[in-house]
Amino acid sequence: MNVLFVCTGNTCRSPMAAALFNKIAVERNLDVRIESAGLFAVEGEPASSEAVIAMKKYGIDLLGHHAQPINTELLEKSDLILTMTAAHKMVLEPSAQGKTFTLCEYAGIDGDIDDPYGGDAEEYENCAQQLYAALERVADKIEAGKNNA
Repeated sequence: MNVLFVCTGNTCRSPMAAALFNKIAVERNLDVRIESAGLFAVEGEPASSEAVIAMKKYGIDLLGHHAQPINTELLEKSDLILTMTAAHKMVLEPSAQGKTFTLCEYAGIDGDIDDPYGGDAEEYENCAQQLYAALERVADKIEAGKNNA
């Protein structure tokens, strides 16, 4: 399964989500390929320094991350597209209908993943915790589907 995480700039939420989900997938031996992109990403931008710091607490190194803008190829090869907000979903859904959900929606949680960009370390840590909790539920859902196949 190809999973794509999408946010605005691909420097905070979606790279953190992709990195955290990769960690969960490895721990649970899930057969997933994970990417992230941004609706307004500047090609090659690094992860924000606060995101890098927040991920260190999970044993994840985001220093090698390079932002990429969303494109048709990414949308087409993705089986599941998880956006950080309902607004992101609205933009992508016409091009990727039936496989685009907000992360919270797919995890069975209300709300959006708020953008910590410009915030302090605590906001990034809170975002990471919110992402991790939602991603655990996404992994549960994928595992349940795998077992039903």
